[in-house]
Amino acid sequence: MTARLRAVILAPHLDAHDVGESLTRFRLVEELAKLADLTILALECTKGPPLSEQLPNAEVVTFEEPEWLRRYERMRAMFRPNIFYVARFAEQWLRNSLSKGRTWDVAHQILPAAPRYPTIFRKFDIPYIIGSLGGALPTPKAFAKECGSASWYTRLRGLDQARFRYDPWLRSSYGAAELVLGVAPYMNEVLKTVPKKRFEPFLAIGVDSIEPQVERQVVPDSLKLLHVGRAVRTKGLRDVVRAMGHLKDLSGVTLTSIGGGEEVAICKAEAENLGIADRVQFLGKLPREEIEKHYLESDVFVFPSFRESMGGVLFEAMRWGLPIITVNAGGPGFIVDEETGLKVDLTDPEKMPRDLADAIRQLLADPLLRGKLGEAGRQKLLTEQLWRIKAQEMLKLYSSVKRSG
Repeated sequence: MTARLRAVILAPHLDAHDVGESLTRFRLVEELAKLADLTILALECTKGPPLSEQLPNAEVVTFEEPEWLRRYERMRAMFRPNIFYVARFAEQWLRNSLSKGRTWDVAHQILPAAPRYPTIFRKFDIPYIIGSLGGALPTPKAFAKECGSASWYTRLRGLDQARFRYDPWLRSSYGAAELVLGVAPYMNEVLKTVPKKRFEPFLAIGVDSIEPQVERQVVPDSLKLLHVGRAVRTKGLRDVVRAMGHLKDLSGVTLTSIGGGEEVAICKAEAENLGIADRVQFLGKLPREEIEKHYLESDVFVFPSFRESMGGVLFEAMRWGLPIITVNAGGPGFIVDEETGLKVDLTDPEKMPRDLADAIRQLLADPLLRGKLGEAGRQKLLTEQLWRIKAQEMLKLYSSVKRSG
């Protein structure tokens, strides 16, 4: 019987009761623990039960986050001091364990997802993986004016490229890694100045299941468009509203927006100015069960987010068999292919809405194409994006960097 692979994983936060990267990496680790012997080094959970209870199939070593770090939530979110805190104690624990004869086949810094943090694993003789890394997408120059000015701490991200070129700890972290994972191929370009042995794209999102196939009623000259996402400029809602302005001759095409934020008021005014306010409804933030209902009742999911590292809502739409219209950039450009949706080029606030309108016209005129794209999306999730399948893929990557003998 072949011995199970042994991996030590560093993740500042893993929690099934959290959101975002803490939740998605938890789901991956949870499935991985069924396939390999995992040692998890992390901060103790603050939102859910102890991590050891949430991951009973893994060896869990947690470190308590100091109260003063939890007290200053804004500072904690901006500068992530807890990352350095957990790294310090994880390094001590790892040194002590290795001195006692413990061994692992592979190490994996699975979080943080931002690419600006070095890893303690560069200090040890264990083959290691970093990632999946994401973020770091700049605002396209053509859209910068409409996106407003970035906050001072957001502008600090502009230092990343300088650090990639000159920071010895960061460069050695990437240079010594056997494998660097990115949430989409664009991350290889972001990290182009960093020495790397090997880069692979690995989407750090997945699904537990998909919905049953839906037979949507085809109503001639009618199309229900759906946009779901936080109402900020980068999510592309304004571009979809402007696209509706190019479809005034198609009174049966409607748009529903779900998500709250400062962009809602701007888009409402835009719809009024374009004379399409009667065909666009802004529902704001809704409970999950209501959002699912709108996925079921819609015909096409339109999500031209132009600074999106992944795009979990795309998976939500694909679960319901919705064809997708998105932008060929970042995570959406990687997730959606010609089998599952239509992609427009990332151009400018004038041309992109026209291109979106053309894509909408194409799907309105071809119900068979809508059904084909939607079903291909469901199948893509079934064959590639279930969490258990993602875990199997990660195990193969672990095996590919494990030293022989």
